[in-house]
Formats: sequence, C-alpha cells, structure tokens
Amino acid sequence: MKIVAATYGTEGDTRPLAALCHALRSAGHDTLLLADAGTLGSAHALGVPSKALAGDIRGALEPGQGIGTVVGGSSDLNATAKALAAIANAHAASWLRTILDEGRGADVLLVSGLAAFVGLAAGDCLRMPVIGAGMIPLSPTRAFPSPFLPPSLVPGFLNRASHNFVSAMMWRAFKGSTNAALTQVGGLPPRKRMWEGHPMLYGVSPSLLSKPDDWPSNTLACGQWLLPSPDWTPPRELQDFLAAGEAPVYIGFGSMTGFDTSRLKQALTAGLRGRRALFYPGWSGVDTSDLPDNVLVVGETAHDWLLPRTALAIHHGGSGTSHSACRAGIPSVVVPFAGDQFFWAAQMKRRGVAPDAVKGRDIAADVLSRRIDEALAAPVRERARELGARMREENGLATAVTAIEQLGTQLRARN
Repeated sequence: MKIVAATYGTEGDTRPLAALCHALRSAGHDTLLLADAGTLGSAHALGVPSKALAGDIRGALEPGQGIGTVVGGSSDLNATAKALAAIANAHAASWLRTILDEGRGADVLLVSGLAAFVGLAAGDCLRMPVIGAGMIPLSPTRAFPSPFLPPSLVPGFLNRASHNFVSAMMWRAFKGSTNAALTQVGGLPPRKRMWEGHPMLYGVSPSLLSKPDDWPSNTLACGQWLLPSPDWTPPRELQDFLAAGEAPVYIGFGSMTGFDTSRLKQALTAGLRGRRALFYPGWSGVDTSDLPDNVLVVGETAHDWLLPRTALAIHHGGSGTSHSACRAGIPSVVVPFAGDQFFWAAQMKRRGVAPDAVKGRDIAADVLSRRIDEALAAPVRERARELGARMREENGLATAVTAIEQLGTQLRARN
C-alpha cells in the first residue's frame, strides 16, 4: 500500500509516527510522513521519506505565544482549545493543499495531532480511507475521562460525556479554519458535524491503560510506537558519571517550554538534596550554567538505553516520556503543566508506579523531595519493574502495522 501520514505537533507527536512509517516501510509499504520541519529529525535518521508542513511548533510554544500561554498560566479547557486551534487556523489551507498534493494516488491516509481535522477533510476530498492515529486516547469511553480534563474533577458516571464534551469544544475551535480550507482548497461544502466512526489506532500500552470494553472493534491500543534502538555510543562524560556512583535520577521535560524555568530549576536542585541526577533541558530553555556538581547535563539520548540505568524519572507526563519511563521499569515523579499530562500522571499513580503529581506551575522543593522519597520506596520500585516487564513484551508497531493492513483492505473494499 501507499500510505501518507500527516501529523502536526511536537517531537512527541512526530517521533511515534516516524517509527510507525519506518515499520510500515519494513513491511513493504510505501510511506510519506508530513509534519513540522523542526520535528522531522527522527524521520531523516530512519530514512523515512518526509515533507514539512507549514508552521513552527517550537515558536508557538514560546512564552506568550499560542500554546505557550497555556503552559505558562491558564489551565482552562477553552483556552487550551483556542491555543491549539490557533496553530491550525493559521495553516489549515496550506496543510490541506500539501496533503492533497502528496496524497493523490495513496491508498490510506493516517492522520494525527493538530493536523487530524485537516487530514480527515483531505480524505473527503480524495475519497480515500482515513485512519486516525495518536498517543492520547480520545475515543469516548466510560472507563476514564477525557485526557484533556483534570481526572479528579470528572465523576465516573460522566466519563463518556466528558469525551463528547471535549470533542465538541475542539470541533468548535477548529471548525472555522477546517471548513474554510475544505471549501476554498478542496471545493467541497462545509461540514456541519465533525467526523465520527473512522478507525483509531493509539500508540498506547494496554498494560498502562487497559483497553475499554466499550471501544468499537476499529479502535485499538496497540502498544508504544518506539523508534528502533540506535547504534549509539554514549559520550565518555556520561559513561563516567554513570559508573561513578549509584543510579542517578533522570530529569527531562521533552518539548515543554513556556514555564517559569528559574522556579523549576531552583525546586529541582533543592529537591534533589544532593542526589545524583541527569538533566535533559530539551526545549525548556533552562539555564544550565550554574547547576550543582551532582547534576550532569545531557543531550538527546535514547530513552531505551538511558532510562534503565537510572533510579527514577522526573518528567512532565507527556505520553511518550511516561511510556518510556514505565517501559524501563523505573518509578516516576510527574510534574505536569497542561493538556494530557495530568491524565498520564493519574494513570501512573493508579498503577502504583508514581506518587501524587507535583503541579508544574506550583512546584516547590519540599514537595518534590517528598515525592522522590515516595517514588523510591521498595513497593513502588517493584511495581515499576513488573509493569516494565509486561510493557517490554508488547510490540506496538507490529500490532499497528497488522491493523493498518487489515483496515486498509477493508476500507478500500468499501470505497
């Protein structure tokens, strides 16, 4: 099959799609990945054909810019929806034009992230099967609330309704730009209702998040979509640091930016109480020039190599980092800021591999220190080892490839 995958977001959105495209290519399929230019490094490294979609996600995450205002301050769902939609609103027509140009002659479209609505519109224009893909479980269910709402604020009997509510909010925020692109670029009338019923595949571990009984048969939690283990030699400084003492704490916030970096750094360094730590700044912009000697700054490293060599991970709770920490068999201390990060923090607490989360905007050294102690308790470490062993038995990419092959055949037969 010829498959075009379109996503838009941070590294956490693009990397899993690059891994999936690579797995599909290894299975004999022709793939093309469309995403933000600044997040395509993994695709280039894997030899996955790719093309940039218009925009600059990193710039949109800067303080005071777009979604950066949500990370830095507001936790209101409406503000989040508007901030996310603002990115798509600015580029919907360009994204649709690119997807249509590249998608002609394809058999299936995979759509994900902020490009999902435009991708579904492209499917209408091309009369082509569309499969949704993602790292956040958005399909309505009674099993858990929408990941975009604080888990503690949604009573169980409203779980399914919360998904429908969030979907309606997102559609309202994205509808204008999506329909404008659909009519101006695609030549089709505007849609009154959002798309429903298309297959959804999630790069989510069923060991961390059990598949709900009320999901339809075309909705699947496949397991984490991991990049192939690189042929990578760690820098000598990192090797020496790891060999010099007990397993360190890993600290990393991935593509997060827009928060109070000074407050975060002070809380982290004080909360460690002299523990050895590795700090990956990512996109955060944290000034690492004055970190204490017990903290080593590291560049981008393979999680599957590094995390098993650490004692626990302090992170923001993004889907990718959460899965990687759990898969490594180590506990987490989650410092969420926005979006689905609170949801993953709750899932890890529910599995007993993380204590209560430390809100990123309210982080304090004494609270962080207590959470580290709780995470390093023997029962938590044992549950983390057990969860990691189960997750390492999963093959999310193989499951997803099989599902795409089967769904693609079924959908093309109907068209």
